[in-house]
Amino acid sequence: MIDHEKIEQAVRLFLEGIGEDTDREGLKDTPARVARMCEELYAGAEDDAAVHLARTFTSKSSEMVLEKDITFYSTCEHHILPFYGKAHIAYIPDGRVVGLSKLARTVETYARRLQLQEQLTGQIADALMEHMAPKGAIVMIEAEHMCMTMRGIKKPGSRTVTIARRGVFESDPVLEERFFRMLGR
Repeated sequence: MIDHEKIEQAVRLFLEGIGEDTDREGLKDTPARVARMCEELYAGAEDDAAVHLARTFTSKSSEMVLEKDITFYSTCEHHILPFYGKAHIAYIPDGRVVGLSKLARTVETYARRLQLQEQLTGQIADALMEHMAPKGAIVMIEAEHMCMTMRGIKKPGSRTVTIARRGVFESDPVLEERFFRMLGR
């Protein structure tokens, strides 16, 4: 649960700490704005992927289902700076499929938390396996991290790629190769 009062106090202290006047016109309402922003950016902490993945449909197909280029925005837990990019998800149904929007909602559930990209990738794959019980799932995330582009090493455009394989994707390299071909890589 977001505690607006604590966030507002923290933002005031932060602004004072960097030498700002919290009473000046442009900053007067900033603590409240940041608190409201946190409600949106970190809404995934109270969201449950099971809700999105629970409604499935019978399917005789056992062919790969791929949803690619799912845009997401998250916040790095190390520097509390944004990272953003695309998630690509594939799974092999075992008698059940899920609505495609539910895959994107699952990405949002985990992205809208303080996060590590490596952890985010695995959480999505694990949620698919747990709640949909497919034969296998694979998740690939490509993201740009503001902690690398606007501070520190300052390398804009560099992208971090993470992959999580579960089920048949761990043991069948042909499936993994098909996944990458379908992504156009």
